[in-house]
Amino acid sequence: RQLSEGRRATLASALELEGTVLREGPLTQFVANNLERRIRLSGAPRGEAPAGGGGSSIPAIDPGALQDVVALAGQVAAQVDELLRNVHCGLQALTALSVGCIQTYRDGVESLGEAADLSIRAMYALVARCEELDRAMQPVPALAKRIRDMKGTLERLEGLCK
Repeated sequence: RQLSEGRRATLASALELEGTVLREGPLTQFVANNLERRIRLSGAPRGEAPAGGGGSSIPAIDPGALQDVVALAGQVAAQVDELLRNVHCGLQALTALSVGCIQTYRDGVESLGEAADLSIRAMYALVARCEELDRAMQPVPALAKRIRDMKGTLERLEGLCK
């Protein structure tokens, strides 16, 4: 671990000579000084140094390579068009499916509302019928008492007749 930290410190100090080093926790960022010059040097053939001023020499472009790039760009464009057509068709299918799901959900909610309304109406009708039955049954206890009284009276008469 100490060896690894020592290497990291040596590397960071070497980088500080070539640019700016920023440390945020475990993340280390490096920004090179004179980046444009370094890029030019990396593209120059070995042993040649690019011109230091604004008049850098640009090598000639191979027409065959340019035609190849144009042909490949055409192929890429055709493939991108095909991909976009496929994405478009897929999105249309997904949209149609989404619309179908939303319509089914809407129909289900409407059916549920109608069923709930019918159930509430049926419950109120049942409650009303039960209240009517309760009112109609109010004389029953009095009739039952009269029937018991008559039965008792009949039993006494039977007892007298024996």
